[in-house]
Amino acid sequence: MTPKPIYGNVSSFATGTNVELDDDIEVRKFPEHFIWGSATSSFQIEGAHDADGKSESIWDRFCSVPGNIVDGSNGDKACGHYELYRNDVALMKDLGLSAYRFSIAWTRVLPTIGGEVNEAGIGFYDRLVDELLEAGITPFPTLYHWDLPQALEDQGGWTNRQTAYAFADYAEATVERLGDRVETWTTLNEPFVSANHGYLSGEHAPGKQSMDDYLTASHYLLLAHGLASQRIRSLAPKAKVAIVLNFTSIEPATNSPQDQAQAQTQDDLENRWYVEPISGMGYPAETAQQLGWDQSEVLEGDLQIISDPVDLLGINFYTRNVVSADDSPQTKEFGTTDMDWEIHPPSFGKLLRRLNDDYNFPALMITENGAAMPDQKRIGNQINDQDRIDYLRRHIAQVHSAIDNGVPIVGYLAWSLFDNFEWAWGYTGRFGLVEVNFETLERIPKLSADWFSSVISSNEISIPAADMTGGPLNTWPVEPIFLPNPESA
Repeated sequence: MTPKPIYGNVSSFATGTNVELDDDIEVRKFPEHFIWGSATSSFQIEGAHDADGKSESIWDRFCSVPGNIVDGSNGDKACGHYELYRNDVALMKDLGLSAYRFSIAWTRVLPTIGGEVNEAGIGFYDRLVDELLEAGITPFPTLYHWDLPQALEDQGGWTNRQTAYAFADYAEATVERLGDRVETWTTLNEPFVSANHGYLSGEHAPGKQSMDDYLTASHYLLLAHGLASQRIRSLAPKAKVAIVLNFTSIEPATNSPQDQAQAQTQDDLENRWYVEPISGMGYPAETAQQLGWDQSEVLEGDLQIISDPVDLLGINFYTRNVVSADDSPQTKEFGTTDMDWEIHPPSFGKLLRRLNDDYNFPALMITENGAAMPDQKRIGNQINDQDRIDYLRRHIAQVHSAIDNGVPIVGYLAWSLFDNFEWAWGYTGRFGLVEVNFETLERIPKLSADWFSSVISSNEISIPAADMTGGPLNTWPVEPIFLPNPESA
């Protein structure tokens, strides 16, 4: 089966359209062929942790250590997607998704280091891709969403340069099998989180805590992206190559030199550290020097490999972070999610414009955006998550506004399709548009799923005029508010 076209010349994409229905409602129409979908990842939804030859990942090992996961859970069963994928694709079709972003488990495809491709493992993704295409849904596979084979971690994981080459081999094996039907390949999901949470803070697998390891891992992850990109282009020259980065808007609490310096350093580490090497600008020199990194891991030719141009930058956005030199608590202007992440849609619009102004990516896609909410209210058997709808609507409005300003955004994928295993939070953080009963594995679309489905079918969102003026929950501003930032202050 041949995948349907997804995006082409973004210069012909035009802008969105605003239609004023009356004094109370404004409709924001998205460009024709705008991509609407949702996203998941393998470890978070598949379950079947040891089925069909799959080997142990770093998250299997991490979950086995008491205290690592808030609720003591693991991904052994998760959403049962490995067995229920056909039903799940049918649900996606019912919701009207035009795209589905998922990740492939390295441990299913190549269970042993240097071993043969596991037919049962790659076969699952072969069937999933076919099922999606049959349903008219474009597959957007991600090759790495944090579940490194434990056998590679035992040899140093992302602090070992050889892991980058092993990743390229895995990418080659996967593209050889699926490349005839996949139009866009994403190499890595959020390398910042892989390096920072896995090797510096230790809150994610493999649970290491070392600045040296963080810096080394950050480079070898990006090297893996570059090496895999070369393999993808060689095997599937017509395919598009993407990488997904997470961005958190960093703002100084005050205009003091101390707060400005703290915000600059954090912005460098969380945001610029990854997007700038990919853009051919190298690592932020001042922060690298400040951290005492001599860049000895960066061999001749590495930065050229890393900066091989990508066709699409995936953007994951959830929150902003207002920082101060003394770590004093900050007021969260528009409220928080159930995980205490600040809700601040204007920062999203500001970020999108910044990325377009500072870099030269041919196309951008929102590959994750969503919120964990309490999900306590129901209408009958359905979760009435108006708070999640509000979050999504405000952020999608920012996407529309950015498109109007010329930012080449080609699609929006909500995180997440399902309630799932939310890493160190276990099953306590619920992001899903669809509720999952983790005992029976029953799927029940939430009110937000119905709302998002209507957005997809109409290719538009409606904004109450009262919400344009700013204010508390349910009246957040839609147009960007430009706050001080390290570059301009």
